[in-house]
Amino acid sequence: MAQNTLEENRPPGASLAAATPRALQDAIEGTLADFLAAQIAGLDGIDPAVGGFARTARDLVMAGGKRLRPTFAYWGWRGVAGPRAPLAPVLPALAALELMHTFALIHDDVMDRSATRRGMPTAHRVFTARHVRRAGHGDPDQFGAASAVLVGDLCLVWADQLLARAELPATTLFGVRSWYDRMRVEAVAGQYLDVLGETAPQEWSLERALLVARHKTASYTVQRPLQFGMALAGRAKPGTEEAYGRYGLSVGEAFQLRDDLLGVFGDPAVTGKPFGDDLRTGKPTALLMIARQRATPAQHAELAMDPAGAVNPADGSGGFSPAQIVRRAQVIAETGAPAAIEAMISERVADGVAAMAEAPIEQEARAALIDLAVRATHRPA
Repeated sequence: MAQNTLEENRPPGASLAAATPRALQDAIEGTLADFLAAQIAGLDGIDPAVGGFARTARDLVMAGGKRLRPTFAYWGWRGVAGPRAPLAPVLPALAALELMHTFALIHDDVMDRSATRRGMPTAHRVFTARHVRRAGHGDPDQFGAASAVLVGDLCLVWADQLLARAELPATTLFGVRSWYDRMRVEAVAGQYLDVLGETAPQEWSLERALLVARHKTASYTVQRPLQFGMALAGRAKPGTEEAYGRYGLSVGEAFQLRDDLLGVFGDPAVTGKPFGDDLRTGKPTALLMIARQRATPAQHAELAMDPAGAVNPADGSGGFSPAQIVRRAQVIAETGAPAAIEAMISERVADGVAAMAEAPIEQEARAALIDLAVRATHRPA
């Protein structure tokens, strides 16, 4: 089905690899839908409840999103493989990155106690509500968190299974797997640093906030997917890995810096996330670190995290009131930190573009990656 989608959407005379961005996304969606349907059918045989559990996982995977990781991997592959290479053999590997991403989102939402994702209830909220509706025994929130962790785990297993379906030589898959494993380890490391930062926000620094951005976001959103795609193509020209690495780090950091701004100043109706989540938990983002550096003593006092108002890890209660969150956002704006973050984003995008200008890759891929550098870092959600 995914292959047919690409064939139907590519321009006359164009190669399959030269499909439009919309066709590529449709092909990834189709690959995921086909794979998940087969997995659910197998789990239905264990118990109806397990089948229902798997369907919830499917719904979370298919709930939209920008599909950036498969897209960066595609262009990383295309830049090396060229415009005539068939896409079908690597499509399962590209789609597998979206399953890994869903795993990361679900676990991140549990850790942050987020209520919504992509404008819908997060996984743990879905299972909590399910527990309440059926009047189950025990703590609904505990059931929700435990079930969400398991859904995330299932998505990670599915990612491995789908990756293994790529029709590539074993030696090529071995190289691909090396980048994939590195990406996963770095994402976990960045996530731990992110969690750690919330326990001691006053001790954090801009440098450490950027370290989190590099590992939690830049690595697994842009840098490693590009190099993962490069590995899918087999042997690349000298300098390709380095160019992808430089571009990925710069654009990936810019992507996270934009996320920091959207987390405070974005419109929840557009972002699909609750207003002020980062401010509610006191997450020490680069935006908050710069605001504290620039703050007057009075502003610094307003931005301090009061332990008495901290979020209760057990049930997510506590934290700042909506009015306090609005005021903290105002103070951050008054320090000039948002403008400083915008400048950092521009610098990193320019560096990523420069890296692509020198990269020994196919021209259309170079143009696409330059365009993605701008679109991925100047977005409303």
